[in-house]
Amino acid sequence: MKTQNDLLLDAASFLAGLFFILAFAPFGQSYLAIAALAVLFYTWQSAGPQRAAIRGCLFGLAQFGFGVSWVYVSIHDFGGANILVASLLTLLFCGFWALFSGLAGYLVGKLSPRRTGGWVYLTMPCIWILCEYLRGEWIFDGFPWLLTGYSQLDTPLAGYVPVLGSYSTGFIAALTAAMTLLLVDRRDALSVLAVFVVACLWLTGWTLQGISWSRPIGKTISVAMIQGNIDQDKKWQPENRDRILETYRQLTEQHWQAQIIIWPETAVPAFYDEVSKNFLQPLADKAKKNHTDLIISVPVRDHDKKEYYNAVLTLGTTQGFYKKVHLLPFGEYLPLQPLSGFLLQTLDIPLGSFTAGNRKQPMLKAAGYPFIASICYEDAFGIYGAGNFTDAAFLINVTNDAWFGDSLEPHQHMQIARMRALESGRYLLRATNSGVTAVVAPNGRIISRAPLFTTTVLTSSFHPMGGATPFMVSGDWSIILLCSLCLSMVIVIPAAKNQR
Repeated sequence: MKTQNDLLLDAASFLAGLFFILAFAPFGQSYLAIAALAVLFYTWQSAGPQRAAIRGCLFGLAQFGFGVSWVYVSIHDFGGANILVASLLTLLFCGFWALFSGLAGYLVGKLSPRRTGGWVYLTMPCIWILCEYLRGEWIFDGFPWLLTGYSQLDTPLAGYVPVLGSYSTGFIAALTAAMTLLLVDRRDALSVLAVFVVACLWLTGWTLQGISWSRPIGKTISVAMIQGNIDQDKKWQPENRDRILETYRQLTEQHWQAQIIIWPETAVPAFYDEVSKNFLQPLADKAKKNHTDLIISVPVRDHDKKEYYNAVLTLGTTQGFYKKVHLLPFGEYLPLQPLSGFLLQTLDIPLGSFTAGNRKQPMLKAAGYPFIASICYEDAFGIYGAGNFTDAAFLINVTNDAWFGDSLEPHQHMQIARMRALESGRYLLRATNSGVTAVVAPNGRIISRAPLFTTTVLTSSFHPMGGATPFMVSGDWSIILLCSLCLSMVIVIPAAKNQR
């Protein structure tokens, strides 16, 4: 039977999930992530596996229900679903991802009974990050949204990002939460040691922020990024195609002095083969004449295979294609087919029709340098998985966040994009349809940005960068192995003591 204390702890876990969101953009209260996790971990301490799982799910429902409520905008406003269907699908979407917080709670309750003593304070952050990694990298090709590490981009812990990556940064934040809880629970030598360890970790992070892991390898490059601000509900209407193309053409021709001009995701509301001859080829000729590289995003279709790709095309001094690899689940493709096929009929929009590109595609070039291209959602994945990343001189991301209106999503997405610049030590050029269009420095700071929901061109300059950050060499495996090792110790050491 539930006691009043149980209900209070259940409510506390839900409220902690709400406060957790305030650590992310646009709120930016980074340290609330640590406080929220400390509360969640506290609710898990006295709970068995089932109750801890429920509290984890409550935390996750608040986290995703508030944090990714913008899914409703996409389904209802632009997908055409009615309020009831859109609400139900949004609830199912948020509820599914909340299960991973529930899984973390269940594992904590299962692996950290009273016999483990002080080990529980190490178990909780390890399990938390491993469940985030499972959600972020594996299930349905990953949903790396609202990961703990992203909340720490403006704290000293950001110094760990180019060294160990975002999951390691999230682990140290979660470990700080657990050690704070330990300090509240105990007044002994172990708590003193915990304070010392956490202080050293934060001081090290602050010190690492002063290290430059990459270096300029050439002269500055000028760039112009076009923010078309095309209404999403009008973009694909055939009668608007010529007007949209003319808007991009005019804005482009005003900036031929830039060495690189970038259009946002699927700026061209037509397939490549429909516009290549009469529209794109003349632009390519002018770009080449002006010694400019034009980077355009356009859908591509293969008539023979009946496949469709979300792609980036370079025109001008060089020409090439990049086809999107990481597709958005329930957006660009439907997992669990044919069980999820009913969504196509319910929403009446072309979901699930894209094909993923080859993971080993050659890098595109612009202004004489190779760069890593990513399309929209792909910038939520670590740069370690981008192929020959150490040869890239800069990063380019094209995005269309107009699907989510004036919500939290554009701000959260920009925060995620900053992580890619920091972990690679490269400039990130980010062109979006409605915002946030920006240039991000190798230290993860935004150095210039365009206002949201305006038709404009953001001009700036940047350095091509060389060298490799430690993360570009090792990836996320170091922290995953460390957490796995710690959990193994939690299981093995108490078991060995019990056998004596």
